[in-house]
Amino acid sequence: MVNKTVKLKEITAPKKHEGVAPTILSNTTMAERKEKVISRMNEEGYDTLVIYADKEHGGNFEYLTGFIPRFEEGLLVLENTGNATVILGNENLKMAKFSRIPVTLKHSPFFSLPNQPMDNEQPLETLFDELGFNNMKKIGLIGWKMFTPKNTNPAVYFDIPYFIVAAIKESIDSTAVLENAAHLLIGGENGTRTTNNANEIAHYEYGANLASNCILTAMDAVEPGIKEAELGNLLAAEGQYNTVVTIAATGQRFESGVIYPTYKQVKKGDPLSLTTAFKGGLSSRTGFVISSESELPVEQSDYLERVAKPYFNAVATWLETVKSGIKGKQIYQAIEDVFPKEMYHWHLNPGHLVADEEWMSSPIYSESNELLKSGMILQIDIIPSITGYTGVSAEECVALADDKLQLEIQEQYPELWQRILTRRKYIKEVLNIQLSEEILPLSNTVAYLRPFYLAKDQAFYCE
Repeated sequence: MVNKTVKLKEITAPKKHEGVAPTILSNTTMAERKEKVISRMNEEGYDTLVIYADKEHGGNFEYLTGFIPRFEEGLLVLENTGNATVILGNENLKMAKFSRIPVTLKHSPFFSLPNQPMDNEQPLETLFDELGFNNMKKIGLIGWKMFTPKNTNPAVYFDIPYFIVAAIKESIDSTAVLENAAHLLIGGENGTRTTNNANEIAHYEYGANLASNCILTAMDAVEPGIKEAELGNLLAAEGQYNTVVTIAATGQRFESGVIYPTYKQVKKGDPLSLTTAFKGGLSSRTGFVISSESELPVEQSDYLERVAKPYFNAVATWLETVKSGIKGKQIYQAIEDVFPKEMYHWHLNPGHLVADEEWMSSPIYSESNELLKSGMILQIDIIPSITGYTGVSAEECVALADDKLQLEIQEQYPELWQRILTRRKYIKEVLNIQLSEEILPLSNTVAYLRPFYLAKDQAFYCE
């Protein structure tokens, strides 16, 4: 792997695509999702899946129903016959009729907020008995997390509230198998949610585009004296739900344990981190509130050569390496080759899957034989941590698409296709990164990195 020559120069910022309307998932897509899940259930012999959701952990539930149980908990019980039942609390009962797959509704006030009416109170065991759990031989529980321990069986770990798990255990036969089945949906090798069709990519591009517009707007607004909260306001858009905590943090982060933007004012010379994310995409930047290299802190005078340029080289390498058919460990090693962990101290996965949540799972890890596939949406996520130095970040999201999927996008969503072509052209011709032909940039700011916020016309490129 060859290290690129990274330079900082005046370049035009990428184009913002504004006024992009959200794409709604089609009935065909929702039916396909259900069939994919049932197919995986049958492959592994599950009679029933019990899929949990709350506001923070609703992606697997929403994948099939199209909604999350706001401010409550909920369950989707999906049988291998195709029968589906939702168990909902007081304030989500009305949502059952909007489910994107046909469902039978059952009410459990135990899923409601404290002190709300307990009408229809009955033990969860009664509901599970009505669903025939005592006759099931293999039941999969799905929360949001797929555990991947090295030395124990991942199937025995449950990330669902105890009162639900306990009720299920009371309702099944002593010989029945009960295990974590999240891998059916989010497992990198063949989880149903890990790949997307054209409709789904269009659906998620809306959030990625929105996040990148926000990050550009916020970067342009950075000036000494502006408050974190003012920048945070620019990182919100169109009333959409943020899938991560919004970051607008100047100077020392996490003072007094605070993780949200405050009224702290940005000062010249400060390090500054900005992050926002919506369904389908995250945009993140870290740099200094200065205009030139000469204004760097004395103890970090070599920040560009020590941290920022090597990081940008790693991002460029990632974009030129990633393609369908490649193993996760090959991408991991490509980053290790140009951005050694021992030197730059990154410790997570250099890339992961994105969907309704910011981090779904990742096929990219040191020993991964999982293959990247057409239809995956991936986030560039390489986080250096060098003692004594400010960090650097240019996290963004892209999709992988083979010729067939690209043609489908081009035919079904021509305006999206034109946005993708515009983004690709910018990355290749302006930033001089020859990204894989299969990579479809979903955000406008893929690989666009200004290390100095006050030099608004300067960014890195590969010579």
